[in-house]
Amino acid sequence: MKKITKIMRNNRGMGTVEMILIIVVLIGLVLIFKTQISDLVGNVFQKISADSAAILA
Repeated sequence: MKKITKIMRNNRGMGTVEMILIIVVLIGLVLIFKTQISDLVGNVFQKISADSAAILA
């Protein structure tokens, strides 16, 4: 019975498992919202290039 209690209290690998789960969730969100993210990034870079062209002109 003491071995079971000792195993249940062992938290050595919990940080790694939590980080892997967070990475999996983030990758899933990126795959789901891939088109929206690429459209947003494209719009931001277009505005940046247009504003920089206005400043340099």
